[in-house]
Amino acid sequence: MTPIRLASSLHPVNFFITGTDTDVGKTYVTRLMIESLRAEGKDAVGFKPVSCGDRVDATILAEVSGNLPIEQINPLHFNSALAPHVAALLENTSIEPADLVSSFRSFAETHETVLVEGAGGWEVPITESYFISDLAKDLNLPVILIAANRLGALNHILLTLAAIKTKGLTCAGIVLNQLEDEMDTPMITNKGILELITDVPLLDHIIHGQDFLSPELMDILLGV
Repeated sequence: MTPIRLASSLHPVNFFITGTDTDVGKTYVTRLMIESLRAEGKDAVGFKPVSCGDRVDATILAEVSGNLPIEQINPLHFNSALAPHVAALLENTSIEPADLVSSFRSFAETHETVLVEGAGGWEVPITESYFISDLAKDLNLPVILIAANRLGALNHILLTLAAIKTKGLTCAGIVLNQLEDEMDTPMITNKGILELITDVPLLDHIIHGQDFLSPELMDILLGV
């Protein structure tokens, strides 16, 4: 499938990185994307609007973004490893979605490419009535969908693609992430089936331990 062309390379290209679920490798793939872009001489950085639990993911993004202060990369953090809305309730605080949007816009003004990593999956609640999908909509960014390559991936991918479309956003493509060395039948066949049943391009199949990106994914990231 021909990759979607999003913008001229003369203009910044930012993306919202979401997953079909938690623990599908969003940070691993985002790190690879940032490192690959920076190797091409681009001022690419990560942005994690909200994190919950440990701050390992945000720390990784800060390090590969040129060792920027973690507060710039991750303006809102909760200690509880829960959905942001629930974590905020337990920690007796509130979340203002407009602050997250404002933080992104200020950050993006000073960098060529910003990869915004969501928390968990597409519909994780940030507040009682505001979800990760709403944040992506307010940022108005093309979406890259990360999915763990395993049994059930097809269903989760199709549901998330439909939800992205419902929000009126463009899914620039799918990245299948191989979390294990060994591959069973679903892992082997998912790639080919996806290319048959959806018109969203499969940009990469990240093999376990892979440290480079496909030319198709790089083209999308570079906006060419």
